[in-house]
Amino acid sequence: MPNYAEALALMREWTASENLRRHMMAVEAAMRAYARKLGEDEELWAIAGVLHDFDYERYPEEHPYRGVAYLREHGYPEVVCEAILGHASFTGVPRRTRMAKALFACDEITGLITAAVYVRPDRSIHGLELRSLKKKFKDKSFARGVNREEVRQAAEAFGVELWEHIGFVLEAMKADAERLGLA
Repeated sequence: MPNYAEALALMREWTASENLRRHMMAVEAAMRAYARKLGEDEELWAIAGVLHDFDYERYPEEHPYRGVAYLREHGYPEVVCEAILGHASFTGVPRRTRMAKALFACDEITGLITAAVYVRPDRSIHGLELRSLKKKFKDKSFARGVNREEVRQAAEAFGVELWEHIGFVLEAMKADAERLGLA
């Protein structure tokens, strides 16, 4: 089975966009934090997070199928492949594992948090508070690409209260702010 360093190298090889790279690393940060909290395999959850969109630039019309085919050919665990397939609602792949539910729950919300950081005067995540995110979440014109209903459903399916989940992801991203370009 490939390790995290190999997964990160693969993501970087296939993804030129720094914003997309940072998005995948933000999801990875949240996945790592949840793995620690839940007693799961942190490296395995990090791999799912850092690779969930790695094929998007190369094969946007075939995402995530093309990437998952590559991962299967190269010995990545099926639990990671299924989680990546399930992170996109349009695939119809059920999210049966805790990893798959966590990936789905962490994906969209990292985008809203990142957008909230980018409109801050200092462009730093460190002063961002949950109450500010609540306002941004309610404002449908802010980060309109983030599907709020999907965020709610994902948190519910993962078995976490929405604002507890968003606060947890925010803290995970704060802990990795330097690497995510959000310091």
